[in-house]
Amino acid sequence: MTDPLIRDDRANGRLEGFQEGAPAGVVVYFVLDAAPHALVAVHTVVEEAHQGKGIAGALVRELYATAAREGVPVVPLCSYAAQWAERHPDEAPVPSDEVVRVAKEQLRATPGLW
Repeated sequence: MTDPLIRDDRANGRLEGFQEGAPAGVVVYFVLDAAPHALVAVHTVVEEAHQGKGIAGALVRELYATAAREGVPVVPLCSYAAQWAERHPDEAPVPSDEVVRVAKEQLRATPGLW
């Protein structure tokens, strides 16, 4: 089994994973509009045929890596991303309470984000 190919479709708020050319999973996220800027994970889904192959973990890991490259935190509002972050504290810095509050406000104000 090869690692999934991961593509960031920032315009549509989707970090997409492909396995052997087929869609395998996605992390739906948005970029926090106001300062402090952040990437906010709101939903993680893996196609049934690809479950149990590490796709979700690879996607969340890449979201955190992308955020690190951009110098912004990740706010894991998605339950899977939050659990992953707890299991990988060395790769998933905890965002400040303020950035979490602002992320939750933006999500409530624009539920169509996901």
